[in-house]
Amino acid sequence: MKNAIIISTTVLSLLLSASAMAEDRGDRIENRLDNKGDRIENRLDNKGDRIEDRLDKRADKARENGHEARANHLENKGDRIDQRLDRKGDRIDNRLDRKGERINKRLEHHASKRTAHR
Repeated sequence: MKNAIIISTTVLSLLLSASAMAEDRGDRIENRLDNKGDRIENRLDNKGDRIEDRLDKRADKARENGHEARANHLENKGDRIDQRLDRKGDRIDNRLDRKGERINKRLEHHASKRTAHR
């Protein structure tokens, strides 16, 4: 009788810890993908800012030399590149966030099915 209680208690605790580990695993994966997306987004944002600054300096130099149309063109080009890289970083970050959420949901779902099944 005592052995049956001990065995059933052990099995129950193992099942509960397995589902908790699956949830933790899902959270870890989600956090890792979220951090990766943030790093990529920041890298692209910084790259766009550097390009925009470089083109703004060239535009200032062109303006000093009396080339107003060229200066406006360079400033607009820098703005377009910066915006494009910002959108690309946001798109990548959002995609990785969705992927992490999907994985986390799937692992939680499978863990809940395992505990409900047994």
